[in-house]
Amino acid sequence: MEKDFDAWNERKKETNAESPRFYTVREIWWCRLGVNIGTEQDGKGEWYVRPCVILRGFGSDACLVVPLTTSERDHVLRIPIGMIEGQHARANVSQIRVVDTRRLMRKIGFLEKSTFVKLRKAARDML
Repeated sequence: MEKDFDAWNERKKETNAESPRFYTVREIWWCRLGVNIGTEQDGKGEWYVRPCVILRGFGSDACLVVPLTTSERDHVLRIPIGMIEGQHARANVSQIRVVDTRRLMRKIGFLEKSTFVKLRKAARDML
């Protein structure tokens, strides 16, 4: 599949011009992950977004996120987290990354605390 890096670069310029977002740990946001290299998780659609859970904050400008997937494939690094906007979702722990808060596009909701604790434990165990 051919990746359109040029179109993402235009969206990235627009995203860079925006103001940082306010966020809280455990929130789920549509995040502009963009077009990435190889097996790195890409965003989808016009804005190259993917739902992500905020695992940790690093001040007002950056946070640690884990992207979500609707893939049903069982894997030790894909943690089921329940329904997100009508679809079964799994947190793809192998794709954890730090993002600037300007990549956060729209808040979806909060992850249940007990599920978040399991997700955080899986992330720690991976490292």
